[in-house]
Amino acid sequence: MELPNLSESLLLKARQIQLLIMDVDGVLSDGMVYYTNNGDEIKNFNIKDGLGIKLMHQAGIKTAIITGRQSAIVERRAKELGISHIVQGAPDKRNAFQSILAAENLTADQVAHVGDDLPDLPLMQLAGLGIAVKDANWFVRQHADWITDESGGKGAVRNIAELLLTSREQLTDVYHSYLK
Repeated sequence: MELPNLSESLLLKARQIQLLIMDVDGVLSDGMVYYTNNGDEIKNFNIKDGLGIKLMHQAGIKTAIITGRQSAIVERRAKELGISHIVQGAPDKRNAFQSILAAENLTADQVAHVGDDLPDLPLMQLAGLGIAVKDANWFVRQHADWITDESGGKGAVRNIAELLLTSREQLTDVYHSYLK
């Protein structure tokens, strides 16, 4: 039940990953931001992505968020999912990336970064595995090591969880554990 059509070089890179760093808008959400009449912000998050994050945690893969925007709802969702590091309001994400690597005692080769737009490119290039969501900007997709089968906010992070678990030959066992 492993994912089909994955190159050996991609699987080798994915096997090294100990931490997935995610953008929010356009990755964990579909990129749409709604405001109520009171000025409260509303975002949508996909439950499939949430389970994917939990499956990664069970496999020992940590997760982090680095986003250029600030939102209480992102903080809440990250805490619900047990995401280790949450950095918001980071216009230049490189400093946050380096701080998280230092805190986790990891090298860039042990980190994957998933993004959807131009501000994500520096981290995609720094990371050992740069991932773009299916509906990312064309230029971002051109510079990605891998592109998800699903769009941002529509299961893209779940795709990444399946890639990482496949690279460790754990996907089948994890899925079958739900049959017991």
